[in-house]
Amino acid sequence: MTVSTLRQRLQRLYSGRDTAAIRFQAALMLVDLAIIAFFLAGPYIRDRPSYLVLDYLIAVWIAAELAAQAVVAPSVRRFLGKPMTWLDLFVLCTLLFPQFLFNFAFLRVARIWALAQRPIFTLMLRRLGLRQQIDVVTAFINFLVFLFLVTGFVYTFFFSHLEGSAGFIDALYFTVATVTTTGFGDITLPGHFGKLTSIVTMIIGISLFVRLAQAVVRPYKVTFPCPQCGLQRHDADAVHCKACGHVLNIPDEGL
Repeated sequence: MTVSTLRQRLQRLYSGRDTAAIRFQAALMLVDLAIIAFFLAGPYIRDRPSYLVLDYLIAVWIAAELAAQAVVAPSVRRFLGKPMTWLDLFVLCTLLFPQFLFNFAFLRVARIWALAQRPIFTLMLRRLGLRQQIDVVTAFINFLVFLFLVTGFVYTFFFSHLEGSAGFIDALYFTVATVTTTGFGDITLPGHFGKLTSIVTMIIGISLFVRLAQAVVRPYKVTFPCPQCGLQRHDADAVHCKACGHVLNIPDEGL
């Protein structure tokens, strides 16, 4: 099999809508869910003998997936220009060297965001009758991923010395209170590094929180670039572009 043939086959499987492609993407999504479950359970099963076996098996899977994505990408530059590529590479390093990089294991939560970027995820929501809630689900996932990323970061660098689940609960409590700007003040991060962490959490967190609120309350719109002016978002039943008046031909996604 030539490289071009392999690339075409992988492109069809990753982005196609036929039965084989949908089954392939669904299988990838199930594997991603299993990997995320392993990541979440990692702190509780780390001392078991089977942990390293599963850890290295997942490392092999992520390495194979990265190789497949590199083949599918139009160019190496485009592949390396994706932030998720670098994040997956770093997650791969945490899997290959768990003894040295386990403190950065919280970055593995970002795989939830990668899961939501798969075409099968949007297709699944549409088939479940949630076409008008796609923006809400996407905004919620972005907010949830940020919440747990910050919680993992705060726990790793500020509360990991606490026994049991107390440290994680304190980190989650601090993150939620900071993101929502509640600021009870009973749990704070020490030093200048702690203050900078709180500032970044508030700025990014409140932005994602507002984005989620907007997605919930605003009218449903579809993404369809206007051929005349390039406006991306339109009402689902729009006939003319609101910006330039150009006649639109938005396909019915429900068919």
